[in-house]
Amino acid sequence: MGEALAGGLAAAGWPPERVAVVEADAERRRALHGAVATVAEAAPVSGAVIAVKPGDVPAACEGLAGSGVERVVSIAAGVTTGDLARWLGGGPAVLRAMPNTAALVRRSATALAAGPGAGPGDVAWAREVLEAVGTVVELPEAALDAVTGLSGSGPAYVFLLAEALIDAGVLVGLARPVARQLAVQTLLGSAHLLAETGGEPVDLRAAVTSPAGTTAAGLRALEQGGLRAAVLDAVAAATSRARQLGGAG
Repeated sequence: MGEALAGGLAAAGWPPERVAVVEADAERRRALHGAVATVAEAAPVSGAVIAVKPGDVPAACEGLAGSGVERVVSIAAGVTTGDLARWLGGGPAVLRAMPNTAALVRRSATALAAGPGAGPGDVAWAREVLEAVGTVVELPEAALDAVTGLSGSGPAYVFLLAEALIDAGVLVGLARPVARQLAVQTLLGSAHLLAETGGEPVDLRAAVTSPAGTTAAGLRALEQGGLRAAVLDAVAAATSRARQLGGAG
């Protein structure tokens, strides 16, 4: 995710010295070189993005503490702004965000929450960083675990659906490359319909469902198979796990 942010910022025209990414792995730091500076290269910096695994966040904060950084936004799942502030020594303003892997193609759905010491200017800075890779909504921190369960983990759910659609196409006689092309374009086109028409999913679904038709038969099979309940359970389970990670901090 850090690489996705770095690429998005570079594509948006940010010079390397504007923001620092803390990366614990030396090889990945070298890969990021030239796109976004490391703290050591850019210090003193106005803002830093913590884009490491949750277990590596304390060490990342230790590396930032005392650097003079004014604000820090973390995208580590389950790590609270309270913990971040404590590990950073209470100096910088702290924010927390939850993007998703679509940041790799600058289509992330990201939620942003302000933490201790974060004012409007800090929020504006974080929004500018995160909007380089997609859309941003501002929410209270208490909502971020639910965001993790829905949009943070959501691409994996969509990819699983794509796998199933492709396999189903093969099952009914399509060549796999053809099934893949049709499945991917169907997902993409459907998402665009939702986004661009502003229609509700239930209305768009009804519009393509004729009485006693093929779509009605397919939808009946999905409901009998428990698709809706499985999606509800998946988001709830991922949200619960995010809360557990937060409690472990």
